[in-house]
Amino acid sequence: MTTSRIARGSAHTDAAGSTPQIAATAEKSVLRTRLLAARKAMTPAAKAAAEAMICSRLLDWLQNNPVASLGVYHPIRQEPDLHPAYNALAAQGVHLSLPIIRGKEAPLEFVRWTPGETLVKDAMGTSAPAHGETMRPQALLIPCLGFNAARLRLGYGGGFYDRTLAQEPRPLAIGIAYAEALAEFAGQPHDIALDLILTNG
Repeated sequence: MTTSRIARGSAHTDAAGSTPQIAATAEKSVLRTRLLAARKAMTPAAKAAAEAMICSRLLDWLQNNPVASLGVYHPIRQEPDLHPAYNALAAQGVHLSLPIIRGKEAPLEFVRWTPGETLVKDAMGTSAPAHGETMRPQALLIPCLGFNAARLRLGYGGGFYDRTLAQEPRPLAIGIAYAEALAEFAGQPHDIALDLILTNG
């Protein structure tokens, strides 16, 4: 599946009179638990097949929509591992970078990275380059725990990518997800729609 239309969500309205923000947060918490369990239940063969398909679609899309610099991610919590695509892109001369978390309320900072370079834990325990040039990537690969028909992303609740995409100039936002992560949930005012989502579906 490849989705490409840009859309923005609206605040959730609770018919029972609950505060919309609280209702939406509770809804997303339940959905995160369900989607994490489904991801954990994937067999190694199914995960590998899904990753291969996503890698292929990513490389095909970038062949037709080339970028000079790309922010990527190091997979956690069984996110799609796209290192084969990273290797191919680096060989083509695309400048890759990985995000570093500088603080709980800060946007992500991207540091240039070449596949194979040593990674260390950043302030939030995420694997990141030990050192390197700070970059402003032309496009970002953004892992999605879930996503909806409006191309809004469900992450782990930290808001790091929302704060990053709120900056100018805004990079192209490419969501990466398993097809089974498509779900129904209400958008909130701070949510920023992705430009496209690449899946194995």
